[in-house]
Amino acid sequence: MDVDIWSWVGGTQRQLHEAGNAGLAMALGDVPAQALEGRYGQLDVVAPAVAQQAEELEQPWLELFARYWHVIGRVGDRANGAVALADARELAEFAQRSDVSDCPAASAAAEALAITLANTDGPGYADERLAILGRALGTVGPDSLAFSGLTTQYVAALLDNGKPAEAVTYAEAAVERLRGVGREASWELAAVSARALLAVGRGEDALAALHAATGFKPDDPVAKSRREGLLHAGILAELGRIEPAVESLPDLDVVGEHPREWVEWSQVVRKLAAGASIANSWQLGRVIRQWMSYFETMGGHRAQVELALTAGHLALARQGTWQARELAKLAEAVLPELASSEGLPERIAELRAAADAAPVVPLPGPPDELVAYFDAADGRTADPERWVGWLWRRSGTDLETTRRHTTTLGFLGYAPVGAEIYWKMIVEDADPGQADEEDIAYLTGLLIEAEQDDRVVELAARLTSPESHLALARLYRARERWEETSVEAEQAVLGGAGLEGRRLWSAAVQHQGDNATAADILKPVLAEGAEGEEEDIWRVIVLATATEDWALVREGAAKLGMPLQTTEGPIEEEWHLIRAILPAPDGSQREVLAVRTGPATARLAIPQPRGMEYNAGDIVVVDPRPLEPIPDTEEERENFVIPFAGISILRPGGYTSWFFDGAAPGEAEWTEFNELLAERGWPMWVYSDDGYKVTHPGTGEPMQGVFGWIAIPPSVEPAELDAVLDDATEQWVHPLAWLDLSREVGVEAERHERIVKEYGL
Repeated sequence: MDVDIWSWVGGTQRQLHEAGNAGLAMALGDVPAQALEGRYGQLDVVAPAVAQQAEELEQPWLELFARYWHVIGRVGDRANGAVALADARELAEFAQRSDVSDCPAASAAAEALAITLANTDGPGYADERLAILGRALGTVGPDSLAFSGLTTQYVAALLDNGKPAEAVTYAEAAVERLRGVGREASWELAAVSARALLAVGRGEDALAALHAATGFKPDDPVAKSRREGLLHAGILAELGRIEPAVESLPDLDVVGEHPREWVEWSQVVRKLAAGASIANSWQLGRVIRQWMSYFETMGGHRAQVELALTAGHLALARQGTWQARELAKLAEAVLPELASSEGLPERIAELRAAADAAPVVPLPGPPDELVAYFDAADGRTADPERWVGWLWRRSGTDLETTRRHTTTLGFLGYAPVGAEIYWKMIVEDADPGQADEEDIAYLTGLLIEAEQDDRVVELAARLTSPESHLALARLYRARERWEETSVEAEQAVLGGAGLEGRRLWSAAVQHQGDNATAADILKPVLAEGAEGEEEDIWRVIVLATATEDWALVREGAAKLGMPLQTTEGPIEEEWHLIRAILPAPDGSQREVLAVRTGPATARLAIPQPRGMEYNAGDIVVVDPRPLEPIPDTEEERENFVIPFAGISILRPGGYTSWFFDGAAPGEAEWTEFNELLAERGWPMWVYSDDGYKVTHPGTGEPMQGVFGWIAIPPSVEPAELDAVLDDATEQWVHPLAWLDLSREVGVEAERHERIVKEYGL
């Protein structure tokens, strides 16, 4: 995006602040960071909200800004393809509107669309990408920051179009144009230039270009390190320098959360694994299969095929011929989704031929003893890929073999394959009504995982109650169709389904907002000798707490052997500090100190900024399962505060928060101030850190600052807080400001406005 847009963003933020829209102003400044830093939960909430407000305020440039960063957050590191294509096209069309086209960021919409097309099918959309980018480059010069990004994508499109020599020439010309206006290429442009050099066989030049670009400024600074290491490893591998390539390759745990790197990383690993320089294990195959599923969901069609082919050859190197054949099928199934499949059928056929030519791996024992061998295998060292191949010879004919075979197939990411085998044996070749409950349950799970919903319905139609209702309840739960889940699970329970039926029924009713009924459905687990686990009891406690059925909470606590201080009425005890993890308006989570007051309740102890849905004094329902393991040693446990997930507000405390800001007082003054507020029971919390500075009004030098919030209960008037603060701070060398509070009570607002201005608050 052009440098002018950042100046515009700053001006827009000031305007929004002045207009009293501080929340939107803050969100506007944080959206790019959310996209680049991977804070996608926040981005997916905040960016659309900013765009909607911008539309309502009739600020199309602001709307373009928010929509652009949301699309980039999806198609950049997350590598969304076809699922984001409509939004990317709409963004590009929006950028052409007469009231938007003059925006310095308008050309960036073309870059976002080109990236989305590349994610979907790079080679297939190469011509369209070149046309889109060419038009955009015609509207900007090398003095624009948009130039490098557009050029980077243009060179990448040339490479996908099979024109590496032209890509090299274009990249070199672009770099010269940048130098002509005194600017340097972005790291991304230098990196794609190195890729172009590698593609024309100039590996040493590619390596030199990459080294020379190390200090270049990246458009995506967060990703630069791993992307640079990955490209470096790829170039070195191509040059045959295996050992340094392995050293440069980012670890799996580094790239594992970044889909944009998955295809390239897998291809480099294949080259390095060929020389046994890097582990080629079944775990690697399982991870790549998971990556394929991700791209299937996100519409990354070309990535699916490339990963399937790479994984297939890696599997063959591990003697996984069955896997290579299945991966070839998966790759072939994606071809109709591609804009162009040129060359791919031949590569798929090559993989199949290699699988057919591979030697058969000998069985570990007699065929009729495979189940015994499987059960005796060491679960930590056994190779599940090998076992799939071995068990396949009797799978579909022998029930015990089929159970283990399909289970292992599902574990490795091939649930649809296992579902086909199991379906044929249980449904097509036999009467499912006579099948074991365990087989029906597992077959249903495989079908759901394979998204073969019609088959689940067909299976249920051939079963009797309660199994028929259970099968449908499992399906509807997986698809979050709660009303239908409730109906089927209830019928299953009435038919004698037992605990699983009650769990399904209770969860469905809870999702429909009826906690009391959900607790009542699961209540039988509290009976003496009842079927159930500790988790079920805790679930009853949480549900009963949400409806303040304290008698049932006590019954559950007694079942767990948990002592309580009272025998009736609300449970409001003082247990211990916890960290309540609660949602924030921007989609992130906040960690709030609280006092646990019962088995599933806590009272928030920290005042929250205005605009939050909760505050100090609120009683919240928490999930009693710790979000982090309790430390093993006494020393570690001493300072450990257990985190629990907040579920809902049980009872608001009615506290109101007021903001204070200013220069930090001396230690004695601050201690006295804290003690005064604590005596009155008014929670206070400092939100600033040591890096917060204010300006000395006399010297202009920076001083340590402090800001935070004070919460008062509903029984206290704001005027009382104002008076207490005034008395407590009147002797301080540097005053605090509580501007919003002073305006509320109508006392000395001008003085607080002056403090804010003089101290640069």
